[in-house]
Amino acid sequence: MRTIGLLGGMSWESSAEYYRIINETICKRLGGNHSAKCLMYSFDFADIEELQKAGNWKQATVNMIEAARSLEKGGADFLVICTNTMHKMADDVQQNIQIPLLHIVDAVADQIVKQNHRKIGLLGTMFTMEEPFYKDRLINGYKLEVLIPPKNERQIVHQIIYDELVCGKISSSSRDEYKRIIESLVAKGAEAIILGCTEIGLLIKSSDCKVPLFDTTKIHALAAVEYALKNIRIESRSTQQVVERDA
Repeated sequence: MRTIGLLGGMSWESSAEYYRIINETICKRLGGNHSAKCLMYSFDFADIEELQKAGNWKQATVNMIEAARSLEKGGADFLVICTNTMHKMADDVQQNIQIPLLHIVDAVADQIVKQNHRKIGLLGTMFTMEEPFYKDRLINGYKLEVLIPPKNERQIVHQIIYDELVCGKISSSSRDEYKRIIESLVAKGAEAIILGCTEIGLLIKSSDCKVPLFDTTKIHALAAVEYALKNIRIESRSTQQVVERDA
């Protein structure tokens, strides 16, 4: 099993979901008392949020690279950034480490394409919804059409993430706001919705939406499991046969 390097703490609420999903899935796949081999670097999110608000992405990039290198030195075989927004510097991080980085957009877009969706609604922080680092990868890399809410609704989505979800606060009124915004995107032709912030899945579930939801936290975590188990030999206790897994 490969060792997963997790860049977390942005926020710890969603990082905990990554850890839970990864370990539950490893146990299910391997059986017994198996769990994931992983290392986590957990930021103080207040420091990250301050850099984001100040637009100091240069320092944020330096911090991310240093953390990624520490995971690499610690023995991680590959890296997962446990947040959508901080993929803004994913390319810079990858260029400064020798191990692979599993990009969250690639993991999500692969699933969208497999289900034959082409027109996608995107929710996330203002940075994720408005800046090119996320949308351009979907558009140019996967030929998807991306819809985002109008500015006032983007502000609502963003505020709920930072004021509530990163603190673990789940509000029915905020859920209603998200449902209304999602319905507006669907009315404009969105065939599915990307929950493009790793905390949104704490608030919105598939039962809240008429079209498919792509929960980036779950998809990314499962992609990490697949890569961790790729090309390893697993002994099945039920058949006592040794099989090679190529995830």
